Amino acid sequence: MSIATRSFRWTSASRSHPGRVRQLNEDACLDQSEHGLWAVADGMGGHSLGEFASGLAVQGLMDLPAAQDLEQRVSVALDWMQEVNRHLRAEALRRDVPLIGTTIAALLAAGSLCSCLWAGDSRIYLYRAKRLRQLTRDHSHLEAARSRRVSRSNDTLERPRANLITRALGAEDTLHIDRMTVELLDGDIFLLCTDGLSNEVSELSIEQALLPGICSLACDALIDMALDREARDNITAVVVRAEDLRSPDRTILRVL
Repeated sequence: MSIATRSFRWTSASRSHPGRVRQLNEDACLDQSEHGLWAVADGMGGHSLGEFASGLAVQGLMDLPAAQDLEQRVSVALDWMQEVNRHLRAEALRRDVPLIGTTIAALLAAGSLCSCLWAGDSRIYLYRAKRLRQLTRDHSHLEAARSRRVSRSNDTLERPRANLITRALGAEDTLHIDRMTVELLDGDIFLLCTDGLSNEVSELSIEQALLPGICSLACDALIDMALDREARDNITAVVVRAEDLRSPDRTILRVL
């Protein structure tokens, strides 16, 4: 079936929780199935500045045009992220603080394609054919060390802290956003989450939560699992499901 003739219906659910330790929730999320747009952001800066940063990051995406062309949507989203980066850099200078920043992980859909945009260690997973795959790659010191394939002889050396990230909106004057584009299949399920979830819940547990294919139940189960594991950080999850309305594998009900 050609890309041009395929039509997808989206369902999604989202939930955010401050966790067991912190009083303030500096995470933010966006859940707009009707516009094919979802995002999570994890703010940094303390004293409510992280909350300001993450909120700003998702706020502008709410007004993203619902264009049929994915490239146009991605271009506008990238422009907005660059604007947020400039704003956060200027705001940190104005307030005389070292950093006001936020991670971002966004999923944009149009037609039978979707694109992941991200900076930082908030993640996007794809659950397809009962297998979970992490689409994003963390921008963190720990991931950088892994990519260098540290030899076993260095196992006794001090390892990078997992929560030290190397990229975020507001972190540097020049912002680099990574992107991955995926062609959709019927039944694809995406999970967008902050590290408060991915640090606490295993990939096997994520798979088990996503298996039934019900977004709201999966979202609640994931947050509850993180809370059961002490949840030292804020936790945010957005679960998204794609259904191909013209898939030949879908059951057709005929009334006689």
